[in-house]
Amino acid sequence: MKRNVLRTLIAGTAAAAMVLGSMGCFAEETEAVTETDAAEAEAVTETGAAETEADAGEKEAPKDQAILVVSFGTSYNDSRDLTIGAIEEAIAEAYPDYDVRRAFTSQIIIDKLAERDGLDIDNVQKALDRAVEDGVKTLIVQPTHLMNGLEYTDVVEEVAQYADQFDAVAMGEPLLTSDADYEAVIQAITEATADYDDGETAICFMGHGTEAESNSVYAAMQEKLTEAGYENYFVGTVEAEPTLEDVLAAVGEGEYTKAVLAPLMIVAGDHANNDMAGDEEGSWKTEFTNAGYEVTCLVQGLGELDGIQQIFVEHTQAAIDSLSE
Repeated sequence: MKRNVLRTLIAGTAAAAMVLGSMGCFAEETEAVTETDAAEAEAVTETGAAETEADAGEKEAPKDQAILVVSFGTSYNDSRDLTIGAIEEAIAEAYPDYDVRRAFTSQIIIDKLAERDGLDIDNVQKALDRAVEDGVKTLIVQPTHLMNGLEYTDVVEEVAQYADQFDAVAMGEPLLTSDADYEAVIQAITEATADYDDGETAICFMGHGTEAESNSVYAAMQEKLTEAGYENYFVGTVEAEPTLEDVLAAVGEGEYTKAVLAPLMIVAGDHANNDMAGDEEGSWKTEFTNAGYEVTCLVQGLGELDGIQQIFVEHTQAAIDSLSE
């Protein structure tokens, strides 16, 4: 059976594999860690498993099938619980027969959380080693990345190196993979901002951006929003195109008096709090305010939305289903 594991891994990611070679890196958040009072540090050490406070003290022995939820990570504790934690909980609720575990790809964030808060979070290699040691036989890896970029490719390659140590392995797809994913994300973000859709407000989403080809997801999202009739919705990036200047120019073509700013990122971390909602010169909030708009900032990661969580649940199911194909 093991000789077919790598084939299963590749088959489970066939839809993503066509773009992996050309896609670039999408770092959800490259964050500056803020100082946190030690008294506010989280009491429960995170070891990679998604747990609620109620059952943290009654952790069961590892199951022989596990779902490893892989995220870039964040140093913003509240946002981590509301986004990554919520996605993990949704997956755990949907698949009670699986042991749901956590891994971060950013070693910088892992190290800072360990030093600042005493949190022990696995990187991907450590999480895979732990799964082997615990006797996991069936492993599903579900990333929370936005796109099929370089980071996703790195995870696929790292998991492939462990494929012969499990009976079966499958990869789930990132958030924006299929046309159905775009439609579901659009539904989620427009429902979340419906109260601001009054004809006078430009609703602007800020993504991270990359110079690689994977940056095309932002133009695709803008195109699909417009096609769906959401002409007052705008998409830009922090580090690529469309730029903040591009978004301001597009908004300026309308007769808007107000602007709502929200992150097109799984987690509301440093970029959302500073590059978008910060008061310093050059932030989206400052530039929109200087342009004469009444600005409202929604510092809420996509992972907080039920619709986004369900997309990851569906991608996890697709990965599980691939094992029987």
